[in-house]
Amino acid sequence: MSIYSTVKPLILGSGSPRRKDLLHSAGLTFEIKPATCEEPAPLPGQGPEDYAIKMAELKAENVAAANPGSYVLGSDTIVVRDRDILGKPADREEAYRMVKSLCGRKHKVISGCALISPEGEKTSYAVSTEVEFIDFNEASVRAYAATGEPDDKAGAYAIQGQGAFLVKGISGSYTNVVGLPLARVIETLVQWGVVVPGEG
Repeated sequence: MSIYSTVKPLILGSGSPRRKDLLHSAGLTFEIKPATCEEPAPLPGQGPEDYAIKMAELKAENVAAANPGSYVLGSDTIVVRDRDILGKPADREEAYRMVKSLCGRKHKVISGCALISPEGEKTSYAVSTEVEFIDFNEASVRAYAATGEPDDKAGAYAIQGQGAFLVKGISGSYTNVVGLPLARVIETLVQWGVVVPGEG
């Protein structure tokens, strides 16, 4: 028996295998249609939470425009060191520099989420998790960067993968750091009647 059943058409507007796996873990069924829009840089003075929300809305709106009969979930996850947003590294050297800059200190992982109904109703929010890294030496960080795991990850690490060795502790949602604040997303989907507990 599944934990939840999807009773209305749902689309995940993301190609992230991590988001797909998280939703599947709760028993949800959905289509996957990644957004095709450009991802603009933050505006001057724009806060990281607001930026993450706007990106999630942009992606959800992009997919919803081509799929008017479905509920569309968009999400965007960013890593923030102080006020600096760390995106995906351009190469292994940048991955090393990103991870090294996080060692021995705390940073935030922020996911913006947006859900759009077939009628055009929208709800959006941001969930923030604080992550603290151990202060690893250069050799360890270079070895991690060389694995290739950081290549397509915001902040250049994966807490659910080999990058777990970096993490001293977290405060907040673990799944948010993976890529989707599952508890909050499920809560929203239940409130909107998209999913129901059990097999329905």
